[in-house]
Amino acid sequence: MDNAFKVTVNENLTFDLTDGDIQKVDALRTTGTQYHILQGNRPFSVEIVDSDFNQKTYEIKVNNNSYAVSIADGLDLLINDMGFSLSSAKDIGSIEAPMPGLILEINVKEGQEVNEDDQLLILEAMKMENVITSPRNGKIKSIAVKQGDAVEKKHLLIEFE
Repeated sequence: MDNAFKVTVNENLTFDLTDGDIQKVDALRTTGTQYHILQGNRPFSVEIVDSDFNQKTYEIKVNNNSYAVSIADGLDLLINDMGFSLSSAKDIGSIEAPMPGLILEINVKEGQEVNEDDQLLILEAMKMENVITSPRNGKIKSIAVKQGDAVEKKHLLIEFE
Protein backbone atom coordinates (compact mmCIF):
# COMPACT_ATOMS: atom_id res chain seq x y z
CA MET A 1 0.00 0.00 0.00
CA ASP A 2 1.30 3.47 -0.87
CA ASN A 3 2.21 5.94 1.85
CA ALA A 4 0.08 9.10 1.80
CA PHE A 5 1.48 12.63 1.94
CA LYS A 6 -0.20 16.02 2.13
CA VAL A 7 1.95 18.70 0.51
CA THR A 8 1.12 22.35 1.23
CA VAL A 9 2.58 25.08 -0.98
CA ASN A 10 2.69 28.71 0.24
CA GLU A 11 0.11 27.80 2.92
CA ASN A 12 -2.77 27.95 0.41
CA LEU A 13 -2.39 25.09 -2.08
CA THR A 14 -2.69 21.50 -0.90
CA PHE A 15 -1.91 18.32 -2.80
CA ASP A 16 -2.50 14.71 -1.74
CA LEU A 17 0.28 12.43 -3.02
CA THR A 18 1.29 8.80 -2.66
CA ASP A 19 4.59 6.98 -3.11
CA GLY A 20 3.26 5.93 -6.51
CA ASP A 21 2.76 9.55 -7.56
CA ILE A 22 6.30 10.42 -6.49
CA GLN A 23 7.77 7.42 -8.35
CA LYS A 24 6.20 8.72 -11.59
CA VAL A 25 8.15 12.01 -11.44
CA ASP A 26 10.94 12.11 -14.01
CA ALA A 27 13.65 13.87 -11.98
CA LEU A 28 17.40 14.05 -12.47
CA ARG A 29 19.70 15.55 -9.82
CA THR A 30 22.08 17.95 -11.56
CA THR A 31 23.93 19.17 -8.43
CA GLY A 32 23.58 18.62 -4.69
CA THR A 33 20.41 20.71 -4.38
CA GLN A 34 19.34 21.19 -7.99
CA TYR A 35 17.16 18.98 -10.15
CA HIS A 36 15.91 18.83 -13.72
CA ILE A 37 12.30 17.61 -13.77
CA LEU A 38 10.26 16.65 -16.79
CA GLN A 39 6.49 16.63 -16.23
CA GLY A 40 4.03 16.29 -19.10
CA ASN A 41 6.84 16.98 -21.61
CA ARG A 42 7.56 20.31 -19.86
CA PRO A 43 11.00 20.90 -18.31
CA PHE A 44 11.40 22.45 -14.86
CA SER A 45 14.54 23.63 -13.12
CA VAL A 46 14.15 22.99 -9.37
CA GLU A 47 16.44 23.99 -6.51
CA ILE A 48 16.05 23.22 -2.81
CA VAL A 49 17.07 26.55 -1.29
CA ASP A 50 16.47 25.72 2.38
CA SER A 51 15.20 22.72 4.32
CA ASP A 52 14.23 21.87 7.89
CA PHE A 53 14.04 18.08 7.97
CA ASN A 54 12.56 17.92 11.51
CA GLN A 55 9.74 20.36 10.72
CA LYS A 56 9.35 18.94 7.19
CA THR A 57 9.46 22.40 5.63
CA TYR A 58 11.35 23.43 2.52
CA GLU A 59 11.96 26.49 0.41
CA ILE A 60 12.26 25.58 -3.24
CA LYS A 61 12.68 27.46 -6.49
CA VAL A 62 10.93 26.20 -9.60
CA ASN A 63 12.08 28.04 -12.72
CA ASN A 64 13.32 30.86 -10.43
CA ASN A 65 9.95 31.22 -8.61
CA SER A 66 10.20 30.63 -4.83
CA TYR A 67 7.75 28.45 -2.91
CA ALA A 68 7.40 27.50 0.76
CA VAL A 69 6.55 23.79 0.98
CA SER A 70 5.54 21.67 3.97
CA ILE A 71 5.02 17.94 3.87
CA ALA A 72 2.86 15.86 6.23
CA ASP A 73 3.30 12.10 6.09
CA GLY A 74 0.83 9.41 7.14
CA LEU A 75 1.79 9.61 10.82
CA ASP A 76 1.46 13.42 10.84
CA LEU A 77 -1.99 13.10 9.26
CA LEU A 78 -3.03 10.44 11.78
CA ILE A 79 -1.85 12.53 14.73
CA ASN A 80 -3.71 15.56 13.37
CA ASP A 81 -6.88 13.47 12.86
CA MET A 82 -6.65 12.39 16.51
CA GLY A 83 -6.61 16.03 17.63
CA PHE A 84 -2.95 16.10 18.64
CA SER A 85 -2.16 19.13 16.50
CA LEU A 86 0.94 21.29 16.53
CA SER A 87 -1.08 24.48 16.96
CA SER A 88 -1.89 23.56 20.56
CA ALA A 89 1.57 22.17 21.34
CA LYS A 90 2.78 25.16 23.37
CA ASP A 91 -0.03 24.68 25.93
CA ILE A 92 0.58 20.99 26.49
CA GLY A 93 1.13 19.98 30.10
CA SER A 94 1.33 16.26 29.35
CA ILE A 95 1.87 13.88 26.49
CA GLU A 96 -0.46 10.97 25.82
CA ALA A 97 0.06 8.07 23.45
CA PRO A 98 -1.29 9.07 20.02
CA MET A 99 -1.98 5.38 19.26
CA PRO A 100 -1.62 1.97 20.90
CA GLY A 101 1.92 0.66 20.98
CA LEU A 102 4.97 -0.49 22.90
CA ILE A 103 7.47 1.80 24.66
CA LEU A 104 10.85 0.88 23.16
CA GLU A 105 13.02 3.57 24.67
CA ILE A 106 12.79 6.48 27.14
CA ASN A 107 15.38 9.21 26.67
CA VAL A 108 14.56 11.57 29.57
CA LYS A 109 14.40 11.48 33.37
CA GLU A 110 12.09 13.17 35.87
CA GLY A 111 13.33 16.68 36.66
CA GLN A 112 15.23 16.95 33.37
CA GLU A 113 15.01 20.20 31.40
CA VAL A 114 14.07 19.63 27.76
CA ASN A 115 13.85 21.84 24.72
CA GLU A 116 11.23 21.85 22.01
CA ASP A 117 11.81 18.96 19.57
CA ASP A 118 14.06 17.01 21.99
CA GLN A 119 13.49 13.26 21.65
CA LEU A 120 11.55 12.03 24.69
CA LEU A 121 10.75 8.41 23.88
CA ILE A 122 10.18 5.91 21.10
CA LEU A 123 6.76 4.28 20.68
CA GLU A 124 6.51 1.27 18.40
CA ALA A 125 3.12 1.22 16.70
CA MET A 126 1.89 -0.41 13.51
CA LYS A 127 5.36 -1.98 13.00
CA MET A 128 6.97 1.48 12.94
CA GLU A 129 9.20 3.24 15.46
CA ASN A 130 7.66 6.63 16.23
CA VAL A 131 9.84 9.21 17.93
CA ILE A 132 7.83 11.30 20.39
CA THR A 133 9.46 14.71 20.75
CA SER A 134 8.91 17.52 23.20
CA PRO A 135 6.26 19.98 21.99
CA ARG A 136 7.81 22.77 24.06
CA ASN A 137 10.63 23.79 26.36
CA GLY A 138 10.06 22.66 29.92
CA LYS A 139 10.90 20.39 32.80
CA ILE A 140 9.79 16.77 33.04
CA LYS A 141 7.49 16.42 36.08
CA SER A 142 6.80 12.69 35.81
CA ILE A 143 7.15 9.74 33.48
CA ALA A 144 4.14 7.42 33.66
CA VAL A 145 5.62 4.55 31.62
CA LYS A 146 8.74 2.44 31.52
CA GLN A 147 10.60 0.69 28.74
CA GLY A 148 8.69 -2.36 27.53
CA ASP A 149 5.26 -1.10 28.61
CA ALA A 150 2.34 -1.65 26.25
CA VAL A 151 0.13 1.45 26.07
CA GLU A 152 -3.27 2.22 24.66
CA LYS A 153 -4.28 5.36 22.78
CA LYS A 154 -4.52 8.38 25.16
CA HIS A 155 -2.41 6.59 27.84
CA LEU A 156 -0.45 9.20 29.84
CA LEU A 157 3.25 9.05 28.94
CA ILE A 158 4.92 12.19 30.32
CA GLU A 159 3.86 15.23 32.37
CA PHE A 160 5.54 18.65 32.30
CA GLU A 161 5.90 21.03 35.25
